[in-house]
Parts: sequence; C-alpha cells; structure tokens
Amino acid sequence: MDWVIETNDLTRKFGDFTAVDRVNIKINRGEVCGFLGPNGAGKSTIIRMLCGILVPTCGSGMVLGYDLVKGSEKIKRHIGYMSQKFSLYEDLSIKENLEFYAGIYNIPYSERKRRVDEMLSMVELHTRKRELVANLSVGHRQRLALACSIIAYPSVLFLDEPTSGVSPTARREFFNIIQDLSNQGTTVIITTHFMDEAERCDRIAFFVKGKLLALDTPDNLKNSIEGCLLELNLPDPMGQIDFLNSLPYVKESYVNGEMIHVLVKEEKNIRDLADCFGVLPVKIEPSLEDVFIKLSSFR
Repeated sequence: MDWVIETNDLTRKFGDFTAVDRVNIKINRGEVCGFLGPNGAGKSTIIRMLCGILVPTCGSGMVLGYDLVKGSEKIKRHIGYMSQKFSLYEDLSIKENLEFYAGIYNIPYSERKRRVDEMLSMVELHTRKRELVANLSVGHRQRLALACSIIAYPSVLFLDEPTSGVSPTARREFFNIIQDLSNQGTTVIITTHFMDEAERCDRIAFFVKGKLLALDTPDNLKNSIEGCLLELNLPDPMGQIDFLNSLPYVKESYVNGEMIHVLVKEEKNIRDLADCFGVLPVKIEPSLEDVFIKLSSFR
C-alpha cells in the first residue's frame, strides 16, 4: 500500500529534551487520524515535522512520497495547515481574506473567483462574505480559517487544535466539513482534546512523552482495556482512590466526574466491591476517556 504519511523512528530533540521519540506511523489516503495525548506529548512537534517546517533530529519520514528533509518545499505545496491561532485579517472581509489566501497559494486569477465562491458555500458563509472578520463569532472565524487553509485543494490537511474555545455545536459543524473533505480523498490529521471529536476519527494515534503508545480505531482502543470496568458512587471520591488501588482485585481506579471508575480483574469482583463499600457498582463499557486516562498514566 502507498501510504500518504509514513515515518520511521522519527525523532526530535531540543537540547537534552526529547520531544518526539522514535515514532513510527502510517496514514492512508482519505483517512481522518486524530492525534491525542496530554499537553507536552509531542503532537504539535510531530505535525511541524510532517509539514516540513521542523527538521527531524534523526529518523525519517515521507509525506505524499516526498522526504521530510529533502522534499520539504514540495511537501508545503501540497498540504494545508490550520491551528488554533490561524491568522485572519480582521480589517478585511470574509471574501477578501479568502482572496488574499488564494494569492498566497498562487491560485491562477482565472480560478480564484470560482475557488472563493466554492469555499464560501462549503463553510456556509456566502451570505456574509462582505462582513468584516472583526465582527465574526469564534465559530465563524474557525470556519473561515478552515476555508482559507484548503482553498488550494491540499492533499493532506493538518489541523492543530483548531476547535479549542468554540461551542460544542460549532465543533460538530466543523467536523462535518472535515468528514466531507475526507470522503473526497483529503487526508486529515487533527490534534484534539475533545473525546467526541476523537470518536469521529477513523483512527487515533495516542502520544505520551513523545512516544506513540497506540494507533487504532476508537472501537479497538476501547476494547483493548482488559478486565471489567465499573462505576462506583462514593462520598469523597478522591479520598477513596488510594484504598481502592490497594485492593488485590483492583487493577486501576480514578475519578471521572462525580463518580469513580474502577477496573477490576473479573466480573465476580463486583460483589467484592459491593461487600467492601455497601454500594453496588455498575458495570459500564469503556469510553475513549477511559482509554485516555489509562494511556496517560504511562511512565
């Protein structure tokens, strides 16, 4: 298979600090791959290397068949990039921002009007095209930034925490557009802290301390949790964790909202916990948040 993105022991160090540690990853055409992990896990550093912006310390990688180092300028011509701090010009209108980025990407004049109109329709801002960006809500700015980043029809789109600070409704609308792009063959890499967005990715790459710990579908990741996951309602949840973790049949426990999630070895341990606390635990299916917590405890 010809992978759109492929890395081999990709590594980046800053002095003595290893931000990305021997990462091996393969991503296919049209795939939406979510990069998850705690702050400082190396997600943004990996994206900067894949975009040809940051040179790897060692290891190698290919994007669209181009080497990350030797072909970095060619990579930049075929990708789109959007971050939480994507630059929009507030004193220009929505349409003028799109026209500006069409020029930045060297789109021929004969094509620009059609591309701008297409982007306005795609992000549903056509009726507001003359409105100044300064007057837009965060959600509408986000849509415009996405349109600006894909106006050149990139083969690969990198989205670095693009939905931070917007409403759940705006995030869902944004992700609908992403999935439409994926269906048209665009490969999308998105870093996110939102589990509802991660659920909609084809696969999730989970990073901790610069290492890739897992790369799989959301369902497979949830099914990878071995044991029986229980939800327990107890007073002072934080104060119960040390005792719970000391029990021989408890593999792990942690606070989740107002509840405690307890991973036990076997289903029969439900009765053991009930006898211990006088409260009957409820068996639950693992969520991506449970996977996130489990993998984040990697040392």
